[in-house]
Amino acid sequence: MMDEEPHNSTGGQQGWFAARNESSSSLDLESVVRPVALNPWDVAFCISGTIISCENAIVVVVIFYTPAFRAPMFLLIGSLATADLLAGLGLILHFAFVYFIPSEAVSLLTMGLLVTSFTASVSSLLTITIDRYLSLYNALTYYSERTVTRTYIMLILTWGASICYGLLPIMGWNCLKDHSTCSIVKPLTKNHLIILSVSFFMIFAVMLQLYVQICKIVCRHAQQIAVQRHFLASSHYVTTRKGIATLAVILGTFASCWLPFAIYCLLGDYSYPALYTYMTLLPATYNSMINPVIYAFRNQEIQKVLWTVCCGCFSSTMPFRSRSPSDV
Repeated sequence: MMDEEPHNSTGGQQGWFAARNESSSSLDLESVVRPVALNPWDVAFCISGTIISCENAIVVVVIFYTPAFRAPMFLLIGSLATADLLAGLGLILHFAFVYFIPSEAVSLLTMGLLVTSFTASVSSLLTITIDRYLSLYNALTYYSERTVTRTYIMLILTWGASICYGLLPIMGWNCLKDHSTCSIVKPLTKNHLIILSVSFFMIFAVMLQLYVQICKIVCRHAQQIAVQRHFLASSHYVTTRKGIATLAVILGTFASCWLPFAIYCLLGDYSYPALYTYMTLLPATYNSMINPVIYAFRNQEIQKVLWTVCCGCFSSTMPFRSRSPSDV
């Protein structure tokens, strides 16, 4: 699959994401048929995958082994952490298989795992946003059986659609036999990557709209509380600004990580230099690295459990206050 010459786009030897031939320098996730020299970009992806796996494994273990974390919001955070954990493992496995156990079949499996996990990660962010919005919009009925049922439905739809996307390359929708249909990420076809990109933009648009509505609700609630408790206008301003700043960080982080790659997926061609794909895809993996910090480690209940495990600062049987997802 690989040429023996260095890839002139990356300044190093061809590796995991290198071009299949001189006329095709797109990101290549196909297997190799002979050993290749180590590519620094591949090392960066592997390191990123290792950090992602470690962070999200902690979150998954904490949520799974803590009976108090069975509320809908924790289930959604657990779904996000599981998706990111699989994404990290997928990056590690793909690196290991390409450099140590080259196989087309195994490469397709790891490619399917990466598509599934990253799709589930982005979709889980949408479900968390929906849950936050509903917790504010329907505050009186949020803590009901209907919320639990809705959460399970969202999880089923999220993982069902993600698995279907991931199975497409394995089931034959790939460019292994017709390289003219390849996208910037081999062996995904151009049409497949366009569908993934369009799906991302749709999710991003819905999240943006929901966060705008959340901002309006937060501002209105802050103003009502300030009036009822006779707070100063400055206190209302500080509270509102803090809430908007938090939402801006959440949405801004998501957009800055994924938008460059999503846009390049629509504009790029398989003949483009692989360097462009490296430079846009690597930041996308950082989103899975940042998600635990934003959605899990900032949560006070999860912090208490982590402190319990680390130094026994809190009792493992202490009651937890069920917080609104908007506080997460």
